[in-house]
Amino acid sequence: MGYLYALLAAMLFGANGSVIKVTMEAGLTPAQVTEFRLVGTAIIAGLVLLVIDRRAFVLPRRQWPIMLLLGVVGVALLQATYAAALEILPVGIALLLEYTAVLMVALVAYFIFREPVKARLWLAIVFVLLGLAIVAQVWASTLDALGVVLALAAAVCLAVYFLVGERQVAHTSPLAVSFWTMTFAAVFWSFVSGWWELSPGIFATPVDIGGASGTLEVPMALPLAWNILLGSFAPFLLSLAALRHLPATAAGIVASSEVVFAFAVAWLWLGETLELVQIVGTAVVLAGIILAQTARVGKVVDADLALGTGPIVTVRRTDESST
Repeated sequence: MGYLYALLAAMLFGANGSVIKVTMEAGLTPAQVTEFRLVGTAIIAGLVLLVIDRRAFVLPRRQWPIMLLLGVVGVALLQATYAAALEILPVGIALLLEYTAVLMVALVAYFIFREPVKARLWLAIVFVLLGLAIVAQVWASTLDALGVVLALAAAVCLAVYFLVGERQVAHTSPLAVSFWTMTFAAVFWSFVSGWWELSPGIFATPVDIGGASGTLEVPMALPLAWNILLGSFAPFLLSLAALRHLPATAAGIVASSEVVFAFAVAWLWLGETLELVQIVGTAVVLAGIILAQTARVGKVVDADLALGTGPIVTVRRTDESST
């Protein structure tokens, strides 16, 4: 059951990148999509806490700076940079670049926090860098440079969330961390999202979800509801359910399959294709990510992105750990 839960979470997170893309193609900006998702997820998390743990609504004063950092950098800026990257890059490549956060976490843990890592980390770095060079086809410069920078900025934000969040959830439940970080992120992003420029009629705006198969228009409310419910909150709950049955190392490796699902959905739905050499590069990057996830010794962190959802971090103590 643990593997099933983790796999379903990865599928939903992976598919959501394409959903975000069609909403932006219908007229919403990356900032506006981000605001909808942040507010919606915060509301749902708050409603769940209202039922199961009302004490979570009391946040100690010493935790406010940490939650603000997680909310602003680890959630708001992460969602915005990823959404902006999706406007320029294919869904799978944007997500692939964002997942280099796994490497960043391991490197920071080793060089800054002086945590021991296994030798395989350095092989993982070689795999990821080589694979990304192949996917980007650096010899031909086929990828937009701004899109790559935005996707890597999303990776930095995700790494910040991993590193700060793994320490925070040692004192606070993951659901409470989700609620507070999403709430702070929504408030911060409300000043720049341009939500005041939207009218209630935006929910009825036609969105073409036909993709490569043709035209099929639905109201904007439908993909937005997917973004909030099935693109963030549902996979978050599934990832938590997975951690009740699996060690974080196993759950984290399964979570990496989100990249594969993102490529698959974008190909089947939006018609975004890769050349054979790019498919090989993707496989090399995924191999490096899996190696990196099993290279860190100490704490275990399992996090799910979808980025566009705002990742949630859960810590377990085990003998063998990973990021």
